[in-house]
Amino acid sequence: MTRDLLLFACFSLLIMLAPQLFTGGYLMNVLVFVGINTMLAIALNLLLGYAGQISLGHAGFFGLGAYLSGILTTTFSLNPWGAMPIVALVVGCLAYLIGFPILKLKGHYLAMATLGLGVIIYIVFNETVNLTGGPSGLSGIPNLRLGGIVFDSDVKNYYLIWVVTLMVMLFSINLANSRIGRALRAVHDSDVAAQVLGVNSRLLKVQIFALSAIISSLAGSFYAHTMTFISPASFGFNFSIELLTMVVIGGLGSIYGSFLGAALLTLLPEILRGANDYDIIIYGALLVLMVMFMPGGLVRGIPALYRKIVTRRGEAGHA
Repeated sequence: MTRDLLLFACFSLLIMLAPQLFTGGYLMNVLVFVGINTMLAIALNLLLGYAGQISLGHAGFFGLGAYLSGILTTTFSLNPWGAMPIVALVVGCLAYLIGFPILKLKGHYLAMATLGLGVIIYIVFNETVNLTGGPSGLSGIPNLRLGGIVFDSDVKNYYLIWVVTLMVMLFSINLANSRIGRALRAVHDSDVAAQVLGVNSRLLKVQIFALSAIISSLAGSFYAHTMTFISPASFGFNFSIELLTMVVIGGLGSIYGSFLGAALLTLLPEILRGANDYDIIIYGALLVLMVMFMPGGLVRGIPALYRKIVTRRGEAGHA
């Protein structure tokens, strides 16, 4: 645990110093999205990497957080800081209620059910024009304020988003190392074995599903107040696949792996801007290659590759 806290402290220091190392408004804007996507990847990793429950609809919870925050602050003039906990509670309760029937399913049946949930939420965003603005989107969402500070620049948003992201990371690391984290790993390995050990696997899966949805909705709320404009296109099926790719590429069951996957998949579209509509194909190819050659993801694959290279060099030198 002490090692984890030391690693987290070093990581946090590096994140806080990043604006001094990287200059340019556009790059800072991209790093803001890395923070938001890291929150989303952690949320999905808690469900998939630790509890072993796949979800192809997490973009829906992300969208619910964004839209509900946007509607409460624009239409009902609620304070954003007051709206966000209300939104998180509503999304968490919704996920908790939906989780009981959905999480009875396993494997590809569960994947299809969560995919259907995400599609339903996406359709609601498109069709409820009076509330969400429909395909045209929702504009006029206010920036966040804290005292006299208005978070209306990339640097300010960077620090705000990353402070929240680091809090989510610290919470998730503590959760993973706690009794609940060990119970989640037991459920991941075998439902039957977990139940024999006294773990209520069904309730635990629903609870982690709800927690995952809450973190996703929180990321959505910050996304809405950072962008000040949202549209349904940002919360479709493609983004759910992108989130899944982030988790698998970064490393299942690793909080820092979630960051690596989010950073890579957020920066990759900027590198491959000329690919246009082929980005989903590139994500699919990356996913296949990672599963084939680095099944543990970057966080485990890179050290394993390094050890393999060192071992081969040692053997060659000995020969």
